[in-house]
Amino acid sequence: MQILKFIQQPWHWSVSGLLIGLTVPVLLILGNKAFGISSSLRHICAACFPADISFFKYDWKKESWNLFFVAGIALGGFIAGHYLQDGSDIQVAAATQARLAGYGVHDYTALLPPEIFSWSNLFTWKGLVFFVLGGFLVGFGTRYAGGCTSGHSIMGLSNLQWPSLVATCCFMAGGFFSANLLIPYLFKWLH
Repeated sequence: MQILKFIQQPWHWSVSGLLIGLTVPVLLILGNKAFGISSSLRHICAACFPADISFFKYDWKKESWNLFFVAGIALGGFIAGHYLQDGSDIQVAAATQARLAGYGVHDYTALLPPEIFSWSNLFTWKGLVFFVLGGFLVGFGTRYAGGCTSGHSIMGLSNLQWPSLVATCCFMAGGFFSANLLIPYLFKWLH
């Protein structure tokens, strides 16, 4: 029971940062494998939809380890979200709570605010913008950048790849722009 309480307590962010950082050398040592999440969608499409599309014509079985890795992330998230929570509300800084209250977000009982992320919002304008349009832009941006934040910012930067530095700078600039200018405007427009 002591181990469960130890796991359920809030951990410092550096623990996960260290573990994610150690993933890169482990993957390189175990077979010169590249860490990235978005490539798994390509592998799934190549495996499930064997069409005559050159982008999906490659040996996806050679990269099947990546599918197990992503499945492990999903399974771990499910286990942590359903069985390892301590039952307390999410702790949010007072300044952030004040800013989120202006957007109509007041419920901090879950990791994702139900005022935004819920099935009832799926078929509203807010859901269309945040889920459909946002999802499309993330997918398009990932493909356009040649990878996602984990592939570029974790794996690419550790390998000193110039395109990954450029992509990471663009990810950060886009995140700052979205969080400080775009999201407040969207919430005012959709509220």
